[in-house]
Amino acid sequence: MHASGDITPILPADPKAQYLAHKTAIDDAISRMLSHGHYILGDEVSAFEREFAQYLGMSQAIGVGSGTDALQLALRSLGIGPGHSVITVAHTAVATIAAIEMAGATPVLVDIDPISYTMSPTALAHAIAHHQGAPLKAVIPVHLYGHPADMSALLAIAKQHSLAIIEDCAQAHGAAIGDRLVGTFGDCAAFSFYPTKNLGALGDAGALVCHNEELATRARQLRQYGWKERYISEYAGINTRLDEIQAAILRVKLPHLNDDNQRRRLIASQYNQGLADTGLTLPTVPHNYTHAYHQYTILCQDRDALASHLKSKGITPALLYPAAIHQQPAYQARRFKDQQDLSVSERICSTLLCLPIHSQLTDDQVQCIIDVVRQYARVLTDRLI
Repeated sequence: MHASGDITPILPADPKAQYLAHKTAIDDAISRMLSHGHYILGDEVSAFEREFAQYLGMSQAIGVGSGTDALQLALRSLGIGPGHSVITVAHTAVATIAAIEMAGATPVLVDIDPISYTMSPTALAHAIAHHQGAPLKAVIPVHLYGHPADMSALLAIAKQHSLAIIEDCAQAHGAAIGDRLVGTFGDCAAFSFYPTKNLGALGDAGALVCHNEELATRARQLRQYGWKERYISEYAGINTRLDEIQAAILRVKLPHLNDDNQRRRLIASQYNQGLADTGLTLPTVPHNYTHAYHQYTILCQDRDALASHLKSKGITPALLYPAAIHQQPAYQARRFKDQQDLSVSERICSTLLCLPIHSQLTDDQVQCIIDVVRQYARVLTDRLI
């Protein structure tokens, strides 16, 4: 197979292909939902919350409108807001920072580990020791690209300083450390079900998960205007309710998540083998860690040239993320970093590229991508000789 001529382009993610793979079941679920006559926080949402909590081994799941809202509600449910600081990473989706600010708190950025691209425990400890701003209240490690953060080390540091841990699992559905899924280590966790995620809806959707019943009760109130009883706001809440249609779709997809993730891991293994001698930096996964491979990341010094080469052959890579948070126009003037060194984040953002990976990608497509990347690597080697 060649990615040229009339061949269908290879996309970095393909929500439509996944819909078509489950079309009959999804269409039936939507029809079932429409027949209920209860379209806001109805049976589909309640059922998905139970099923997702059971999948994770958690007691509570609260469906909300997006992963960003799930993070915001997690902070607010823990009583974190104005006058507080929250530590997270400089290399993440901007949604992590937006959620902290939506809750009224101040983000503090720390650097990432150069291998896992997740929060560096050393950087976290240094940031806590040198922090001079508003009181620190929480840490948000991001299981970026599907690679679990070093939760053992991060939890030990957070506990030592009485800081809450909120896991950002937006890209890590089904990732694990040992036999324990991410999202079950901290005080609570936030998931996104954006259509391109490993478990994706067909629109925006998210969930907050936890074991604490009191925290879950408060989150359920906050997601709907702070109501304890209808039209009576006990707290100043917001409107962020998981839609019944999206819940019905997620219920169809959830039983397939483990198989879909296994397909992603098989594709990653094919990439690892096919690209091993190209000189590119490939993902490294520690023993006892299960990578969800939301993205398959490579590092290339001439990243933009490789991306252009792939696109010329009908293959669209993903650029996640071209700039660290503190380098982006909206945030360049902010004093986020408490004088922390963020050089690893800056280097990774300038060299990282994500190759297409999703459960509907065929073996022929994977081999095509490998061949095109190897072609680029040979040309680059020839130039250097």
